Amino acid sequence: MTPNPDAFEEKEIGTVLLNKNDREKKDSSPNRDEWQGKLDFVMSALSFAVGMGNLWRFPYLVYSNGGGAFLIPYIIMVILAGFPLLFLEFAFGQFGRLGVVSIWKAVPLMQGIGWCMFFISLISCIYYNMIVAISFFYFFASFTSDVPWRTCGSWSTKNCERNLSSVDSSNTTLFENLTSVQNTSKSASDEYFHQHVLNISDGVDNLGGVQWKLALCLLLSWAIVFICLSKGIKTSGKATYVTSTFPYVILIILLIRGLTLEGSMEGIKYYVLPDWKQLASAKVWGDAAVQVFFSMSTCWGGLITLASYNNYRNNCFRDALVVAVGDGLTSIFGGFVIFSIIGYMAHELNVPVEDVATQGAGLAFVVYPQAVTMLPLSPLWAILFMLMLLNLGLGTQFTLVTTVHTTIMDVFQKYFKVPRRRILLLLTICIVCYLFGLTCATRGGMYVLQLMDKYAPSYGLLTVGLAECIALSWLYGIDKFFKDIESMIGRPPLAFFFKICWQFLTPVSIIFILLFTFADFKRSKYDDYIYPLWADGIGWLIALFEISCIPATAIYKLYTTKGDLIERIKKLIKPSEEWGHELKTLELKEFTLTAVNGETTEKLSSPLQTINNISIYDENLPNSKI
Repeated sequence: MTPNPDAFEEKEIGTVLLNKNDREKKDSSPNRDEWQGKLDFVMSALSFAVGMGNLWRFPYLVYSNGGGAFLIPYIIMVILAGFPLLFLEFAFGQFGRLGVVSIWKAVPLMQGIGWCMFFISLISCIYYNMIVAISFFYFFASFTSDVPWRTCGSWSTKNCERNLSSVDSSNTTLFENLTSVQNTSKSASDEYFHQHVLNISDGVDNLGGVQWKLALCLLLSWAIVFICLSKGIKTSGKATYVTSTFPYVILIILLIRGLTLEGSMEGIKYYVLPDWKQLASAKVWGDAAVQVFFSMSTCWGGLITLASYNNYRNNCFRDALVVAVGDGLTSIFGGFVIFSIIGYMAHELNVPVEDVATQGAGLAFVVYPQAVTMLPLSPLWAILFMLMLLNLGLGTQFTLVTTVHTTIMDVFQKYFKVPRRRILLLLTICIVCYLFGLTCATRGGMYVLQLMDKYAPSYGLLTVGLAECIALSWLYGIDKFFKDIESMIGRPPLAFFFKICWQFLTPVSIIFILLFTFADFKRSKYDDYIYPLWADGIGWLIALFEISCIPATAIYKLYTTKGDLIERIKKLIKPSEEWGHELKTLELKEFTLTAVNGETTEKLSSPLQTINNISIYDENLPNSKI
């Protein structure tokens, strides 16, 4: 039969001549959702990568580690570890188009990496939404004629300090003053947060009852997550246009306002002026490495999950570059905003800037709320700041829940082919996580949250990053992985650099971070409260449980695979038969198409090859479609 030339077009991909319809199947999987807009993926990834830590941790690290000099080790660590891992996960997720567990069909022996990612995301989304809930609490509380934490109220204790300017700051930071003035007095903002919002107990061993206001705010947070994710990535992708861009609008407004305040430039000077001597400190390099690793949100599984919904031909290298640069610039820009306000506070209180600088929840819910009491139209600035935190928090939460949801659907595909079941699964995840999250809404919930935040992500993420590099660079094969990338986007820029990073530089950087993290380990602490040893023991158990998924899954795979030990290992470090895109990728000889015309197709330089019923022409039958 003579082939119809209108049904074919000349398309050399190095292996086969594709029918137009077949090519569309290759570029777009009919069994998996894809992002609707070209920017959906970038916005979602940026929304996930840029979180609260960019605002309440990075500026403080810059200030405390040599100011502008800190940017040198930070940028170096971005180049050696952050960006290479980001590109690796984007490319891996886009090529495999599967959740974080199923995608390890690439190297079945290392499928435990996916389970480790899954449990890190699952545990993290339970407590992380509590931070969103607290932001909602402050957001609603700000809709008054004046912010309620300006002065002590009915919720305060006898230790509440009404006049902040009377605080003695001789040997402590403002956060320490705000939370423990002369061991007895407390600022109004601190009392409001701990006594009214949290109604905090005396320790982690006394959880007390659930605080119903926080429980309702947590319910609202989970309801928003469910609604935004219920229609799949088609709606969540659009939602991230808001969660990824709105914080920049607020940051610009706050910076403009901050620069008009007296003392703001002094704060910015403390933030950016370099102290070159600090570069000789190992702690500075360690802090830079840790910040880069956690700031870009690699190894959580979220980036792989988001990339799995990409079109096969999407330029994931460009997207990785945009997200990496956007994440870094957001951190730096956020520092100008925070330190302009901190400089103003220092001026008003007549104390040095270094006595005001702090990080973490203390900045978000104690120091900054205190700062807005010094501004005209205090409720407006409080609303804007909390709106920014809400957008940052929800953007991250969307991806954490999507990772959990996608993983379960991919592992148990046959049960979730019906869309209604997928929605029910999402609803179940939200309800179960809400119920577990109520432990963080108790009187002792802040102790639980801080403990989970310290142990759930840290060691597990570092282990995942190291295992990822080993699995894909050495077991799967760096050359094979680059062939996969080239099949999607062509040869990426700096290919040799990425090979060196993935095989050597990035793993060495992660090992350095692990060693630094262990060396810098301290007992868990919240304000002046030191956790009991058993609480830290539980934290270590959480971390070890996540990490143990990697060797435990490998042992299970080895046990259930036939053959002697060496044969099993060889089989399990090779891709399974199901691995690859919708159309299997086979190593075929290159061919040259000499002509395509209306009546006949000249023979190819290779013998007949077929891939999943894609038709090509046999050199012995030049006029027949096989």
